[in-house]
Amino acid sequence: MNSIVRNLAIIIFPFLTMILVNEYIRKNIAKSNYSIHGVNTINSAKYIPTQCSWACHNNTAYCKKEHVKYLKGYYKLTDIFYFGMISALKSMGNYALANIFILVFLIPCSFLYFWIKSLEIQDKINKLTI
Repeated sequence: MNSIVRNLAIIIFPFLTMILVNEYIRKNIAKSNYSIHGVNTINSAKYIPTQCSWACHNNTAYCKKEHVKYLKGYYKLTDIFYFGMISALKSMGNYALANIFILVFLIPCSFLYFWIKSLEIQDKINKLTI
């Protein structure tokens, strides 16, 4: 029973935390008139030097110039992965859906699955040593 509760907590806690942080931030941000695919966004699309916005999403060069502080020397390496991931998602036909399915659902769920699996294996090892 304890492992079931632990596994449910591992699955629910990250998503609950993400929702709580987003909703907390939402109330502290001025209302945005920017919308994507008919959905109003939390952040605007204004070019703001002190914080990231949808302008950063739409113009990576601006974000790199204004907001990146520590990784400027690694662009040759990180750009390969960053733009490669964007190209791969765009090649799937529906960028937005592929982005949500792979980066929001598939990868996090696989991390959670392997984390739970490793804890179950550790439980079996602990039972063998008792």
